[in-house]
Amino acid sequence: MVTVRPFAGLRPKNNLAEKVAAPPYDVLDSNEAREMAKGNDLSFLHVNKSEIDLPPETDPYSDAVYKKAADNLGKFVSDGTMARDESPSFYFYRQIMEHHSQTGLVAAVSVQEYDAGLIKKHEFTRPEKENDRVRHIMALNAQVGPVFLTYPDSKELNCLQAEVCAGAPECDFVSADNVRHTVWLVPNERSGEISKIFSDIPCLYVADGHHRSAAGSIVARQRKGANPNHTGNEEYNFFMAVIFPKSHMRIMAYNRAVTDLNGLGEKEFLQLVGDNFIIKSNAGSSPDSAHRFSMYLGNMWHSLEPKPGTYPANDPVKSIDASILQDNLLDPILGIKNPRTDTRIKFIGGIRGTGELERLVNSGKFKVAFSLYPVTLDQLFSVADSGNVMPPKSTWFEPKLRSGLIVHMI
Repeated sequence: MVTVRPFAGLRPKNNLAEKVAAPPYDVLDSNEAREMAKGNDLSFLHVNKSEIDLPPETDPYSDAVYKKAADNLGKFVSDGTMARDESPSFYFYRQIMEHHSQTGLVAAVSVQEYDAGLIKKHEFTRPEKENDRVRHIMALNAQVGPVFLTYPDSKELNCLQAEVCAGAPECDFVSADNVRHTVWLVPNERSGEISKIFSDIPCLYVADGHHRSAAGSIVARQRKGANPNHTGNEEYNFFMAVIFPKSHMRIMAYNRAVTDLNGLGEKEFLQLVGDNFIIKSNAGSSPDSAHRFSMYLGNMWHSLEPKPGTYPANDPVKSIDASILQDNLLDPILGIKNPRTDTRIKFIGGIRGTGELERLVNSGKFKVAFSLYPVTLDQLFSVADSGNVMPPKSTWFEPKLRSGLIVHMI
């Protein structure tokens, strides 16, 4: 029921993959990208954060930035840093971070199926971020950052992946953040098996990359409208993804810190929190189960347990911990009505640990912080299946997919 398609990837020479591969465009700001790429002319940050090669005052959304990205990708091709495979292929991409290992299939997936809801979403997208990715894709005639997809495990595909990954990889290196990245080329004779396996999988789920997938859909619509000979088989009708089985996935917590107590003193604030939560002081810094929270206030961790009846347990969205915290504390007590736009709240990926929450509050720039329990894949699937969206900043996936290892030319 799901279409996956091999494509002729544009890839760095195997011995250059470590120098080329770079973090995705949306995890670094321009200054961080400029610093990371310093001294490395081969870093793919010159393509997905190309403003680093322009004056620091350059607007990152100016036409010059997208042109520079296209020029830099063209240079990588002309100087032999990257070359396109001769024939369409699938690829397997493995990442190992500490004790966690995940291996996904790199493939092109159907925009038509995305539009039809067979590739299910769980987040809203913002038009300005969609537009940025559309302009980037159109300028480069390429999708340089894969969408992170997942699906319920297929025993057959897991076995095929294990067989392919027992062979020699195309590239294998450890990045500066101590994540090991390995890519295998799937033999062409196995491609039909993979396509057949996915034809029996009812749907895919977007884990990360909602703006990239939405942009792929917009680009396809624009290219279709401009092509009088459109057939539906053109590369622009597909976007690049890495598709991981559910058993390989790891979601980390997405924590929160707030700058002030909305005019309340600590004692008054705790009294109000106690209306909806059972509070225990001198608690651990991380909750040990869902529907539990750890709150850092006044140099002390407190545990919060929602009282019965404070949330609808059977609602796939309202029963997620981020919703419980928002509806029972952040909104009614701290006055944060819209966490997407309120500048008083900061979201901290779980990869940074609870020590970062303590640091923020102890610095005096924040007054209170909350450590959440990670969302489960079952919760994500349930929300997506219901046609709803997750609360803002609910999921943090690690490790992040590197850009530049494989590029999909459209």
